[in-house]
Amino acid sequence: MGKSKRVAVLGAGSWGTALALVLGDNDHEVRLWTHNPSQANLINQTRKNDRYLPGTLLPDRLTAYSDLSAAIQDTELIVFAVPTKAMREVAHKVEEVNTGPKTVVHVSKGIEPDTHLRISQIIEQILSPETMKDLVVLSGPSHAEEVVKRHPTTVTSSSHNLKAAQEVQDLFMNKNFRVYTNSDVVGVEIGAALKNIIALAAGITDGLGYGDNAKAALITRGLAEIARLGTTLGANPLTFSGLTGIGDLIVTCTSVHSRNWRAGNMLGKGKKLDEVLDEMGMVVEGVRTTKAAYQLAHKYEVSMPITQALHRVLFHDVEPKEAVDQLMSRMKTHEMEDLVDILGEQQETEGD
Repeated sequence: MGKSKRVAVLGAGSWGTALALVLGDNDHEVRLWTHNPSQANLINQTRKNDRYLPGTLLPDRLTAYSDLSAAIQDTELIVFAVPTKAMREVAHKVEEVNTGPKTVVHVSKGIEPDTHLRISQIIEQILSPETMKDLVVLSGPSHAEEVVKRHPTTVTSSSHNLKAAQEVQDLFMNKNFRVYTNSDVVGVEIGAALKNIIALAAGITDGLGYGDNAKAALITRGLAEIARLGTTLGANPLTFSGLTGIGDLIVTCTSVHSRNWRAGNMLGKGKKLDEVLDEMGMVVEGVRTTKAAYQLAHKYEVSMPITQALHRVLFHDVEPKEAVDQLMSRMKTHEMEDLVDILGEQQETEGD
């Protein structure tokens, strides 16, 4: 662990709060920003954020802010922990404040519908070199509910600049929170975003009562879909066998902590999407990402049958059971064709 730093964490939801706790444990000065003044006051008065992480006592080194300018003033790093749909708005606000070039970290998992931009691309589009020195993605199998209990957790710090990735690795790493580095930003972001689609589908199969056999098949075939689209967009296929691929996919598809699994589970039990989202009261990133991935699959002519089936359930009012039955009755194919296609593309790239 290096010297203490001043870090602004933008977004006081469950994940932003959990990461702020990790930073506080590492003796950094943490400024946790929320757009809600009453939430900031409550956190500062009670040392808790009970709406998102009930019962968790926050470190003394953490202070909540509702003034964005004050939160990021004189900080050395900024962590974006806001939902994908809020990323543009918050990034524009940070650019307006412009307190000098800093290392920027984002921890959100999604793809923007219609533009098809990854989170890092949205941030790069908005933040100028005068505001952002380097950009790092922090991602991996990590439920906030377990991180705040200081259960062992392992994630990946990814950047085109290895030194920046290592800076963020040093910032967060401790005995409970292990951080690896990876230079494949595309693969890390695609794996992180698309696993939410498969988690929604896994929740649906559980809600339908289809059992572990169906879920194991779904996770396995889901990984093939993620890798197919990811490699088409330029990712290294090996990334999808790592923490931000299969690791994040497993934890999100099998845990009751997963918002996407819980939302899918309610859909499988017969609730409609609007009803599910109202009941959740939190952002379910997989819904927006399904729309974006569906559009990308059409744009690049990538086969993504699970994504397409989920798209029909979410946006065309197809019954979940009907969508799953249609998946099971697809034309015959050979399992190894996916692996050959993915590895073949990689070999061609390496040979150029």
